[in-house]
Amino acid sequence: MISYKYEARDPATGKKITGEIQADSEKSVAKAVKDQGYALLSVKTKEGTNPIEKFLKGRIKTKDKVIFARQLSTLINAGLPLVQSLRSVQAQTKNEKMKIVLADIITRIEGGVAFSQALGAYPEVFNQVFVSLVAAGETSGTLDKSLERIANQQEKDAELISKVRGAMIYPLIVLLVMAGVVGFMIVAVLPQVKELYEGFDGAQLPFVTIALLAVSDFVVNFWWLMLIVLAFMGFATTRWARTAGGKSAIDSFKISAPLIGPLFKKLYMARFARTGTTLVASGVPLIQTLNITGKAIDNVLVEKSLAKATEKVKGGKALSTALDGDPYFLELVPQMLKIGEDSGSIEQMMERVAIYFEKEVDDAVKSISTIIEPIMMIILGIVALVIVGAILLPIYGLVGQGVFG
Repeated sequence: MISYKYEARDPATGKKITGEIQADSEKSVAKAVKDQGYALLSVKTKEGTNPIEKFLKGRIKTKDKVIFARQLSTLINAGLPLVQSLRSVQAQTKNEKMKIVLADIITRIEGGVAFSQALGAYPEVFNQVFVSLVAAGETSGTLDKSLERIANQQEKDAELISKVRGAMIYPLIVLLVMAGVVGFMIVAVLPQVKELYEGFDGAQLPFVTIALLAVSDFVVNFWWLMLIVLAFMGFATTRWARTAGGKSAIDSFKISAPLIGPLFKKLYMARFARTGTTLVASGVPLIQTLNITGKAIDNVLVEKSLAKATEKVKGGKALSTALDGDPYFLELVPQMLKIGEDSGSIEQMMERVAIYFEKEVDDAVKSISTIIEPIMMIILGIVALVIVGAILLPIYGLVGQGVFG
């Protein structure tokens, strides 16, 4: 049994009713709601309660979803029925997890569920942008075009994320290599210097060597304790990052941190504009577009800021006016939106904003890489100097005392 959330209307009073129900399928939910005398408005799987979705969480890559959208778009454009097109795509996909998802989606559609609702049963695979674009395509009769837009949007988003991750991975790899080298020197080399000194009466180790030897002794004797502490810290940090406070703190750091802050701001603007362009082009209403785009940005602070702007738009203000002066939206965004609103070409203006900030992200990544390289070299040089000093200073000290003379 799967848990579903539903919205219905009471014909007698006209009031909206929301609730949760356990059922085998969305068709069963519709029947149960109808039996209660209500008119079903919408139904979706409660997140985390679909057993197949739970099993597949995080196992289907963006590349697989892009290929799925493009293939399905081509087949539907060629005139094939939806179910036949889905079966064809299912047969061609190499991802076994995707095959399982598509098999369940086909079953749901054959049971009378709309394609967008069937996709909505897998929120961890098909996000709200994906589902909303499919729903818009179903309503307007342009499902093939909506799927093509989905593929383009997801490819652009994946490309941006890949560039940002690439900029972050380089210094991480250098730090890991540095930690490995330092660990080897402290555990394997420095103790030999200590043994050498212990063979000479009156020999005194320099402070830097004594300090590193103390670290070495601790690592050798309490490595198990270090592993436990690191494991606990990793577990605690992961749990904290999933809380509302943790997510907010991390997202705030991304935007305000030196060097990477401007990069993430540009990334969020590019996401906002690209997702908004895709949704508006597919005919999704502006308020719904803003609600979906807020979640797609993947930053709780920017999402809250956009939610405030959405409320202003509901009150009759233009989107450009609602975003003007907002600290989380770069100044160019409301300026370009204003031009689009005045000329009746908001979709084209949002696309230009997306293209501009995507290029800005690319340039920012290159700039960060250029800045990080000399910084990492300086850090490496300082660490190497300390380690080499800790090893060579004692030897020079012995030579100065005439031990080898």
